[in-house]
Amino acid sequence: MKVAPIVRAIAQLKIKNEKLKIDTTTLQSAEGKLKSSVYKNQLAINKRQYQMEKTSSEDSGSESGMTTDNKLPTINHLICHTGQHYDEKMSKVFFDELELPKPDFYLGVGGGSHAEQTAKIMIEFEKVLIEEKPDLVIVVGDVNSTIACSLTAVKLGIKVAHVEAGLRSFDRGMPEEINRILTDSISDYLFVTEPSGLVNLKNEGIIGSKIFYVGHVMIDSLAYYLPKISKKLEVRSERLEEIANKQAENGRKIQTGDSGSESGMTNYKELQTTNKLLPTTNYILVTMHRPSNVDFKDKLEELLEMLNRLAEKRKVIFPIHPRTKNNINKFGLTTEYSNNLIITEPIGYLDFIGLVKNAEVILTDSGGIQEESTYLGVQCVTLRNSTERPITVDIGTNHLVGDDFNEAERVVNEILAGKKKEGKIPELWDGKAAERIVQIIVGSQQWAVGNEG
Repeated sequence: MKVAPIVRAIAQLKIKNEKLKIDTTTLQSAEGKLKSSVYKNQLAINKRQYQMEKTSSEDSGSESGMTTDNKLPTINHLICHTGQHYDEKMSKVFFDELELPKPDFYLGVGGGSHAEQTAKIMIEFEKVLIEEKPDLVIVVGDVNSTIACSLTAVKLGIKVAHVEAGLRSFDRGMPEEINRILTDSISDYLFVTEPSGLVNLKNEGIIGSKIFYVGHVMIDSLAYYLPKISKKLEVRSERLEEIANKQAENGRKIQTGDSGSESGMTNYKELQTTNKLLPTTNYILVTMHRPSNVDFKDKLEELLEMLNRLAEKRKVIFPIHPRTKNNINKFGLTTEYSNNLIITEPIGYLDFIGLVKNAEVILTDSGGIQEESTYLGVQCVTLRNSTERPITVDIGTNHLVGDDFNEAERVVNEILAGKKKEGKIPELWDGKAAERIVQIIVGSQQWAVGNEG
């Protein structure tokens, strides 16, 4: 979802004299989110063979990088999928749904420890860089692919651009925080999503000429696909109403759980075509995947107990991350779920955002969902002690409650009772971040909101 808007923005440029090859590293949902955990995606841009025509515009003092006839440069892009997110439902679906081209390179690194995964990506990505000889690599986000591809490029003397730069949770116990700090410290272009990123990078001594406040490419995707998502919601609502009416005529009770499958799991599409119906409004949406919340039996059991209690008041929809699912099975926590606790397999981006859009409240430990919910004006309760996205708390609809499930339940109940935050959309979250990034990369910086210093 973060890659798609940049690929689209590049495709819109008219082909002329330049060639820019793009490597797009792991695409992810931010969160098993997508959890946009988010479930998060990765991007890399790979080759920039830049030979601008020398025209009279140079004599006139033009610094735009454009020719006198204002023709835009040529950009050919290649996509490299690292395979970091190796669950098919958490990775392949995003290529299909976001209409991305098939990857030109697939590294297939799979799982493993942080060290194993990072090392595998570096070894395989280096082969791509040596073969393609790029001038620029663009990475997105904060996953292992981000730092691995950045380090590999820099060691080969290749410039790096980091999209979603400057975000800090100030919790170095999070692997993502280490990835963010290191990637920013070696990048040549830093594309920032919110004002806190500008402050963080300045405090870390990074020169202002590298920093560009451009907005958020994930919001670009959200804005771009929202009409399609809304149409899907209309179709689903009509379908559910039709099925409900038929069942009412037949005197059958609509079932919302799936007690016949392991862990209450069911296929999301089945929920929309069978009598295991999803609600269209007035539900709680849940995503949980961070180790602190799901890797310990007592914490995971506490989470499920809380969800069961909340399910007494609203239907609870829980698209489950593979990590969380595996731990539920590992710890034997597979029975006694409320029928109103609907646990589904991971779902695609469009379906997930549809759920976000119509949720009464979201309960998550994701990063990206905090931003998507703020853009959509949906209440979000974040089960983390810190956030690298403070703007969602300061002016958005995000409630940061720490890792206390009792506190999270209290805040959710307050929201259900009508106590909600009035949020607003942050500056430059206008669907044009990718456009600004591409303009900066090709040399026309009219879109930049740089922090020159």
